[in-house]
Amino acid sequence: MEGSEQADILDLLAGHTDDTTIMRLTFECLLAGLDDDRVVSLLNIIGWRGDFSCFAIGGEPAESLGATASAVSKAIADLGGEAPLIGTYGRYVLVCMRVQSAVSPEVACTAVSGAFSAAPLYLSPVRTGAQGASHALHETLFSLQAAPSLQHAPRPLRADDLLPERALLGDEIAREELYCNVYRVLHGEHADDPTFLTVSTFLSYGGSLELTAKELNIHPNTVRYRLKRAAETTGWDATDPRDAFVLNTAIAIGRMRDA
Repeated sequence: MEGSEQADILDLLAGHTDDTTIMRLTFECLLAGLDDDRVVSLLNIIGWRGDFSCFAIGGEPAESLGATASAVSKAIADLGGEAPLIGTYGRYVLVCMRVQSAVSPEVACTAVSGAFSAAPLYLSPVRTGAQGASHALHETLFSLQAAPSLQHAPRPLRADDLLPERALLGDEIAREELYCNVYRVLHGEHADDPTFLTVSTFLSYGGSLELTAKELNIHPNTVRYRLKRAAETTGWDATDPRDAFVLNTAIAIGRMRDA
């Protein structure tokens, strides 16, 4: 480690070099969206080296914040995991952990779920490296904040369950996903691809096959075929009310971004 980098790290630690302080600072940096060389160095100190795989879990504590943190740490240790990053934001407890030994998203979520209350619990996808850890914590927090918008929230919540709501809250990761994986995919690879026009027209007419067909001067069966193809390529079905909301949000984000 270069001398200047050592100085930067010591500045962040403010003279405290105990493991608890290092892990707390690392968590706060990642949650704040910091993933630069200084944060990578902090991760190296606690044993998170290289392109590690990780994921995050978050929710409201079943008891006190401290009791939940202790229960989560023990559950992860029992699975062979080391040095989970645990912190709080408001009423939420957030945990980022490496994929190691028996620690995988599904197994860990089951193991720690009892430490959280019956309120929504979020489980992130597996991410890689410092940036991935930051993204996992970031999307966990936004998902928990957006969870009250769902009348019946699944447990655990997953990344796609709250994409439009996260975007409305200002989550740039969700906005980017809606733009790249929905809006751009609807446009297809060729300028004459009719998918986007068909889906956007169908949505603007409130899901009416007949009005969409009339507007585009095509047969309703052609509309059905194009909507089915759009569902296959994007993963979102315009004929489903919830999926239609996702598509409408993606289209609005894309139009504003490309204006």
